[in-house]
Amino acid sequence: MKPGSARAAVSFGLRIALLTTVLIVAGLHFFQRDLLYLLTDSASVAQTLAATDSRRARAWPDAPGFRGVLFEPEQRIATGTLLLFHGNAGHAGHRADYAEEAGRHGWRVILLEYPGYGARPGTPGEQAIVDDAVESITLARQQFGGRLVLAGESLGAGVAAAAIAALRTHGQTVDGLLLITPWDQLANAVAHHYPWLPVRLLLKESYSSVDNLRGYDGPTVVVVAGSDRVLPARLGRSLFENLQGKKELLVVDGADHNDWYYHVDAAWWQRISEMLAGVR
Repeated sequence: MKPGSARAAVSFGLRIALLTTVLIVAGLHFFQRDLLYLLTDSASVAQTLAATDSRRARAWPDAPGFRGVLFEPEQRIATGTLLLFHGNAGHAGHRADYAEEAGRHGWRVILLEYPGYGARPGTPGEQAIVDDAVESITLARQQFGGRLVLAGESLGAGVAAAAIAALRTHGQTVDGLLLITPWDQLANAVAHHYPWLPVRLLLKESYSSVDNLRGYDGPTVVVVAGSDRVLPARLGRSLFENLQGKKELLVVDGADHNDWYYHVDAAWWQRISEMLAGVR
C-alpha cells in the first residue's frame, strides 16, 4: 500500500471510530431513560394480581387507585409493613416471591408499582418515581401504622435510598432498609458498562444512593451477589462502607444479578427479618 493510501485508510478508520463514539454518546443521551426503565410488560390490575399466582394478593390501596400489590401476613398480627421497590424490568406482580418469604416471618408486604409500569399510568423518571414513592410510604404509614421498612432490588434499591432522602426533607424516616444488589451511584453502574464514555456528563438521572443515605442511621441490610455481572459486588460494598448506623453486609457467593434468590435459604431470610425488626 502506498504511503498516501495508508494515511487515507487510517484517517478513514479514525473517522469511523469517531462517528461510532458520537452515535453511542448521542444514543445514551437521548435514549438513556429507555435503557434504564424497561417498559416491556404492561398489564391491567387484574393481570398484575394474576401474575403473583397467589390468592392472598390484593390491589392496594384499591383497584381504582392502584399503587401496588398487598399481601397480608400468614399470622394474624403483622411484624410490620415492608414496601418493596422492584428492579427496572417486569412489574410488581412478578415479585410475589418476596411477599411469600417475608410473609412467613410475619411481614405485611406491599409490592409497589412505578408510574408507567404495569397497570399504572404515567412516565417513569427519577423525580416522578421518588415523589410517588413518598406518597405510597405516607399512605402505608397512615393506613397500617407500626414498624415500616423499605426494600429495593437493583434500581429499586436506588429508589428506596432516594425516597429516604426525600422523606428527610419532611422530617420523616423509616424503621429499616433492605438493599438487594444495589449500586453506590448510578453513574458508577453505567461507567462499569461504558468505561470510555463521560457518563457523569451525560446522565439525566442521579440516584446517588451514597448521598441519599447520608444521615440515615436506621438498621440497614445490604445484599450483594458475589458474581454479579450487571452491578458488580464492589458497588454494593462501596455503598455499605459509606452507611451510618447499624448495618450488615450479606454476600451471596457464586450468585449473579438475577439468580441470587436461588442461593439462599429460610435461615437467611430469618436473619434479614430479625435485622429489620430490630431484634438482632
